[in-house]
Amino acid sequence: MRIKANGIQMNYELSGKKGAPVVILSHSLSSSLLMWNPQMDALNPYFQVLRYDTRGHGNSDAPSGPYTLGLLEEDVIQLLDVLDMDRVHFVGLSMGGMIGQCLALNHPPRLKSLVLCDTTSVFPAETQSIWDERIDKANKKGMEALLDETMERWFTPAYLRQSLPMVKLIREQILATPVAGYIGSAEAIRRLNYLDRLSEIKMPTLIMVGEDDPGTPVSASEAMHKRISNSKLVVLPSARHLSNVEQTDAFNSVLLNFLKNL
Repeated sequence: MRIKANGIQMNYELSGKKGAPVVILSHSLSSSLLMWNPQMDALNPYFQVLRYDTRGHGNSDAPSGPYTLGLLEEDVIQLLDVLDMDRVHFVGLSMGGMIGQCLALNHPPRLKSLVLCDTTSVFPAETQSIWDERIDKANKKGMEALLDETMERWFTPAYLRQSLPMVKLIREQILATPVAGYIGSAEAIRRLNYLDRLSEIKMPTLIMVGEDDPGTPVSASEAMHKRISNSKLVVLPSARHLSNVEQTDAFNSVLLNFLKNL
């Protein structure tokens, strides 16, 4: 469904157990709410599940111009307001986890808990040239130019060789991402720097990361865990960046155990 929030049309899906606590799922850069398909059967019996397409992705509007994390955060707040949802459990992977940190720092009363998956709290100066290169490729050659390198960062070679349906779906999502949305969001997250503020987060927090994630490595999750006092860190074996897809059973087990015991 599409709904007006923060000046754009945002696409969302609401499923699960009516009247139950709300879990909102926020996806990675170059993906969409479909990235969370492997979590639906696990979450729906116990929670209301709100998935949404981040600005610039999926079936949400993709205005041109650089975005900011504050803008992406405000999109979430206004979406919750329009849907008359007060406090939610927030689950974010990669870019979604960066938006989650922004929310936890600036709107803590809106979150019951925080789950940060395969994400980081800062991009050092030496990574900025990588972002320049990716943005330039997308701008000049389109998303296809980023496809293979992205898939290699997101999944282990052994998983890619299996050619599973979710791999095909993720490839399609990358290619379908509007270039304006990719560039706008990349400009937002490349400036991420919350590391020194993370000690302000007091809500229950779960941090999950694939042990072989090259983009947001285990060390980034360890740095967040060290600073968020009420946090738990779980490293998932044999997974790269999209650990929710590559290790669905383990990911779902840890996530459900965390949410059901709050």
